[in-house]
Amino acid sequence: MKCPFCGFADTKVIDSRLGKEGNNIRRRRECVDCERRFTTYERIEETLPLVVKKDGRREPFDRTKIISGMKKACEKRPVSIATIEKMVERLEVYFQECGDKEIDASRIGEKVMEALHEIDEVAYVRFASVYRQFKDINEFMRELTEILAKGGGTPPA
Repeated sequence: MKCPFCGFADTKVIDSRLGKEGNNIRRRRECVDCERRFTTYERIEETLPLVVKKDGRREPFDRTKIISGMKKACEKRPVSIATIEKMVERLEVYFQECGDKEIDASRIGEKVMEALHEIDEVAYVRFASVYRQFKDINEFMRELTEILAKGGGTPPA
């Protein structure tokens, strides 16, 4: 493992522990050259479907993109990183188990919106407003009205 601080190619493992969920290994490492310590996480690489973009390009499934989008939507909201990572883990498992070799990016976006709707409605609206690219304020208001109707709130006048 290459040291992230000095770039030296040799490190030693000081400590290894099973992750909280039991599906990864946390390793504490030390650089043989600069002696600085850092943590790595090791997990099984599972085959995920290729993502088919709107323009037809195909690219590998990238959980970091989903985490990044969810973090932006949840910014300044009472949603922990652990909650976001748990949701992304669920989405990853879902897409692995569906058995498809390719999956449309739009399907991933819809699933992310469903997950955000479960954990925080404001984050959901933020994500939906960017993802769905509302054409005008009326589309946005229809979406808000639907959310309020489902949640028992009062729709805006």
